[in-house]
Amino acid sequence: MTFLGLATAGALLLSACSGSSPAGGSTGAANKEFTYLSFAENTSIKDTFTSLSTGSCSTAEADAKLKVDNTPQAAYDQSIQLKAGQMDLPSIFASGNSPQIAKDIESSGALVDIGAELSDMGLEDAIIPAAKSTIEALYDGKVYVLPTEFNVEGIWYNKQLFAANGIEVPATWDDLVAAADTLSAAGVQPFSADGQDGWPLTRLVGNYIYRSLGPDALAKVADGSAKLTDSEYVEAAQKVADLGAKGYFGPSVNSIDYMTAVNQFLSGDAAMFYMGSWILGNFNDPEANKIGNDNIGFMPFPAVEGGAGSADQLAANVGVPLAMSKSRYDDGAKQWLECIAKNFGAQSLKDQGVITGFKVDGDVGEVPALTQSVQDQIATTTQTVLWFEALFTPKASTTSQTNASLLVTGGVSPEQFMETVQADLDAG
Repeated sequence: MTFLGLATAGALLLSACSGSSPAGGSTGAANKEFTYLSFAENTSIKDTFTSLSTGSCSTAEADAKLKVDNTPQAAYDQSIQLKAGQMDLPSIFASGNSPQIAKDIESSGALVDIGAELSDMGLEDAIIPAAKSTIEALYDGKVYVLPTEFNVEGIWYNKQLFAANGIEVPATWDDLVAAADTLSAAGVQPFSADGQDGWPLTRLVGNYIYRSLGPDALAKVADGSAKLTDSEYVEAAQKVADLGAKGYFGPSVNSIDYMTAVNQFLSGDAAMFYMGSWILGNFNDPEANKIGNDNIGFMPFPAVEGGAGSADQLAANVGVPLAMSKSRYDDGAKQWLECIAKNFGAQSLKDQGVITGFKVDGDVGEVPALTQSVQDQIATTTQTVLWFEALFTPKASTTSQTNASLLVTGGVSPEQFMETVQADLDAG
């Protein structure tokens, strides 16, 4: 599961956490427990930790026994903020539905500087460069979370439909629009998209901005040096609205939910599908995938001709990032961190088929070819970009995603769309 700009609870005052432990963590006796607090809906991280506790991390387990607790995702942010205010954070925990949650907690000095700890252990390369770039972009240049997933985003395409219509993989936005024109003229729906949730459509707006204006374009909006209502930002909303005006997302895109969009693509009813690599689980399911894995290709969001960005800068996120509590960072937690850094990536890929932000060492068995191709692309990526709402306030994120389907169906103009979201950003 990923950050999708979900609304978060109001921030609680965290000043009570300040100075809750020495800079080096707990100096008392070992807690004898390594507590992990998770979203109740996410079981893959828990399962990987459990496998590690009886295998590669059995030595850490002997010193600090793994204990797993969970909280429903909808109530998680308020819960973790409350624990922070009460100086009762667990050893390791999902950092929240939005990057801002961890930022608020970290501002009180309550989190372990994971980057510094890994460096001290000689494990500075345990987090792959692309994942580190994403974490630093999310958390103001700091590394105080662990990347339990590493999802790159881009456009998946149906190779047979491309070949049948003489389409080469688009390198530029103009190429992409031309491909969509050709497909539509042949009676093929160009794109499958989840308009009901909105974020797959706003991802297109954000990617166009990054390709056109460069990888810092939305950071400038966040710090107030640029606005979404500036003409060069409105252009991105216009380009995506133009695709909708041509009907390239299919009829009634506003009523299409996530799984319906997935099934449209995997049934061969649409030629392209913008989505993150978490979708590989669906692609690797032979019952769900009617077109076959060998028939699916992946391309980064294409370049904008003359733009300041590059197609090499993959859009990415780190799934459910994990933070660690400084007050519980004893010898047992330190052993666990070292073992997680060395082994989580391989264990997760082997057991769950999940690509993480960790370097993978050792035998992980047979990896599906499509998964391997994405891994190979990640391995060559050193700089990433975020998604449209990554640096927005919760209210602005909700407004953006709620109005996305209206943008592509003509319910709001590109100018109105950007004005509405910017108004929420200005309100703070």
